[in-house]
Amino acid sequence: MSDSVAAPSRRRRFTPQSLLQGSGVLWFIIAAAGQWLFTYYILGAYIPRTASGDYSRWNETGLIEGYVQGDWLGNLGFISHVLLAAFVSAAGVIQLLPMIRRKFPAFHRWTGRAYISVAVFLAIGGILLIWVRGTRLNDWAALGTTIDGLLILVTATFTLRHAMARRIDLHRRWAMRLFVVVSGVWFIRVAYMAWAIASGGAGMRRTLDGPTDILVPYLAFLVPLIVLEVYQKARDSRSAPFKLGVAGLILVCGGITALGLFGAWMMMWSPNILI
Repeated sequence: MSDSVAAPSRRRRFTPQSLLQGSGVLWFIIAAAGQWLFTYYILGAYIPRTASGDYSRWNETGLIEGYVQGDWLGNLGFISHVLLAAFVSAAGVIQLLPMIRRKFPAFHRWTGRAYISVAVFLAIGGILLIWVRGTRLNDWAALGTTIDGLLILVTATFTLRHAMARRIDLHRRWAMRLFVVVSGVWFIRVAYMAWAIASGGAGMRRTLDGPTDILVPYLAFLVPLIVLEVYQKARDSRSAPFKLGVAGLILVCGGITALGLFGAWMMMWSPNILI
């Protein structure tokens, strides 16, 4: 009798829908850990260097024109951009947690407003840093980052509009799209390192003008957006094979993300942290 009860229970537990959702949760856990590591890197690398008053040390992290002698406005814009990126990295994860939405709705709303406001500021500021200040190595890669910035403005608009109209399902879908494009610079670093480890750096140059260097700023937001759309289609679909196929795709993406995070932490982030 116990066996006959347990068997249907197991069948209900491991359905294509549950496997699909489980793969999504696993990827989110990996990504959330990576976002928090990125936040720790930003704070640990830039706050001590800024507090010391020796702003030229921003350039020790290997970024393009972090500090420019005499450009006080550009330097202020740069450090504001960097430190606010730590906020959106941490807040974006918090906003997508179902427990926070259910138990702390007021906190979710106010954090969401701050998240959208900062994301819009970063998008506009990033575009100005690229094209006005010249914080770039080549125009093609900079164009990819610019497109990502414009997508932040679009997705932020729809996320806020649906929230204000209480269209909660549409709001959540657009919020996930916003999370993806706001995480564009994070995805770039993860993608670079995953490719570098897997391929030995094929198509990459120190001057960041190789074929891979130019493609990654586009693929880093386009591929996650496409995967997200496929995932949402699979959740709405009644096709079990489609759900299982997408679950497998998400698991592969989770593995790639974990590989890229390992490389980013070991080679890009942890060596520059001072605290």
